[in-house]
Order: sequence, then C-alpha cells, then structure tokens
Amino acid sequence: MGKKTFIVAEAGVNHNGSLKIAKKMVDVAVKAGVDAVKFQAFKAEELATSYAPKAQYQMKGIYDKESHLTMLKKLELGGKALKKLMDYCARKGVIFIASPFDLKSIELLDELGVKIFKIPSGEITNLPYLRKIGFLKRKIMLSTGMSNLKEIGAALSVLINAGTKKKNIVVLHCNSQYPTPPEDANLNAMVTIKKTYDVNIGYSDHTLDMEVPIAAVALGASAIEKHFTLNKEMAGPDHKASLEPNELKEMVRAIRKTEIILGSSLKEISHSEIKNVKVARKSIVAAMPIKKGEIFTSENLSVKRPGTGLNPMQWDMAIGGIAKKDFIANELIVL
Repeated sequence: MGKKTFIVAEAGVNHNGSLKIAKKMVDVAVKAGVDAVKFQAFKAEELATSYAPKAQYQMKGIYDKESHLTMLKKLELGGKALKKLMDYCARKGVIFIASPFDLKSIELLDELGVKIFKIPSGEITNLPYLRKIGFLKRKIMLSTGMSNLKEIGAALSVLINAGTKKKNIVVLHCNSQYPTPPEDANLNAMVTIKKTYDVNIGYSDHTLDMEVPIAAVALGASAIEKHFTLNKEMAGPDHKASLEPNELKEMVRAIRKTEIILGSSLKEISHSEIKNVKVARKSIVAAMPIKKGEIFTSENLSVKRPGTGLNPMQWDMAIGGIAKKDFIANELIVL
C-alpha cells in the first residue's frame, strides 16, 4: 500500500447499532487524519448460535446479562446503513473498509463495491469463508490474532489459490485479547511473518496505548489498525479498549512523525548536517614550522580542526612527501 503507513481507524461496533453515531465516528476519523475507517458487516444469526459464549471482556457493562447472540443483534448495521456509511465516507474523502463475519455479508459487501476486505482473526481457519473472499480478487487485510504461523500460511494459500494476488494481501499481526497486555504484543512476530511468507505486513492493535502501533511502524508495518470510540464510557463491549478522538489524532500524528524519523534506507550526509562537516572534521596541518623542501613526517604533521583542508584519510599519502612551500605551525598542509 505504499511507503506511507496505511492507518485504519477501527469503528467496529462502537457505533452501538446507531447510524448517527457511526457517521459521527467517520467525522472524528477524518479529523484525525486516518486513511480509512473500518466497520463490521454481519447478520447475528449467521455469525453465532444461541449458545455461543461471549468473550470475558464482553461480559462487562450493559450487555453482561445478555447472550452473545442478543448482544450481536443490537450491534448490527444492515445493508442500507452500510451503503449510507460508504457514501458518507466517500463524501468525506476517507476510505470505507468493512469486515464481513459471514458468507452473506461477503456477498453484501461485494454488491456494495467495497474495494478492501478485512478478514477478522476469528475467520482465519474458515475455509469456505476464505475461499469466497479470495475469489473476489480484492485487496485484503488478513488479521492473525489467536493463530500460529502454520495457520497463517494455510489461510494465505487458500486466498491465493482462489485468485487473489499475494501483493494485494496485507497480513496484520494481532493479539485478540481486549485489551492486550503490552507484554503480549510480541511485535517481533510480525517480522517473522514477513520473513516466512514474503508478504506485506501490518499490525492490528488492541493495547490501551499508542506506543505499540508506533513501534510496529518502526519495525516495518505498512498498515496499522486501531479501535476508536467517541467516548470510552459509552455502553458497549469494545469502548474501553479504544482510543478517544484526541488520542486517535495523536496516534496519527506520532506515526507520521515516526515515518519522517525513519527516513530512507540510504546512509549519506543529510542536508541539515552538511554545514557541520567542516566544523567537526579535521585536516592535516603542520605540527610545527616546516621549511620548503623538508620531508613530511609523523612528527612535523598533525590532525586538527577545521575540516577545510587535506583529508586525514590521506595521511599515508602525505607522509614522505616534500613540502613545496614554507608552513607555519597549524597551517593547512597542501601537497
């Protein structure tokens, strides 16, 4: 996706099923300067059974007494709402991305013309799901929470064999605990994924901090995904593990600054330090008065600032040479 880090603001279900809140979240994301906003597409009955348990972090707040299925029904955004959000994102100049959580939702997003599909971590072992998305030949962000290296390779094979080009896939290292303890972020695993499968890599972050995604960028992440909310105190399962508007804006600023700091892979004298070369480096000078015709030796030559004369790397060339003029002490030597 280019040298610039592709920053995705993950709205997820933090809209609480409200299109109005979802649009406000788009406005916040645009103001923060992200590249894309991601929502989730699912039909509760297609996603979970009536007896499917909730994650531990989902058992806090207003949904703690409800079943997983009942909670999901309240967080759904239907096809019409997603279409309105997609159009709203287009008007606001930000990319619309969605994660489908079932086969029918894949078809819905395909019909809407969504160009980037995000595969959530829970679907990385879902063969029919992976095959269906791979067949669409779209750009894909593959999240890898709760998976191992072998499972990542298997998922990539399914997607590629179905027709998606590897260059159009970004594999997102991820930890699916909300929030993720920093010691479990294991960013070096992201580098391992890149080395093992020669793929574009990124990081989907669920820590409470912004230092981890910034570190991921420094390690080579081409894409960053981070949950955000209008207010961490809102009712809902993911709000407390999300960034608030000012925090999201600060994360984007820090990532863009990190990109500048990382610079290019070239090691050369920078524009800002050129002026210091003559000041900090040294030249070969006369250590004492030297008469014309004298031989240069290690006793009558020295190396001192400034660096405006003969480069000290030519010391061996100077030793044994004959002075073509008189030199006073500390005078720059000319061969």
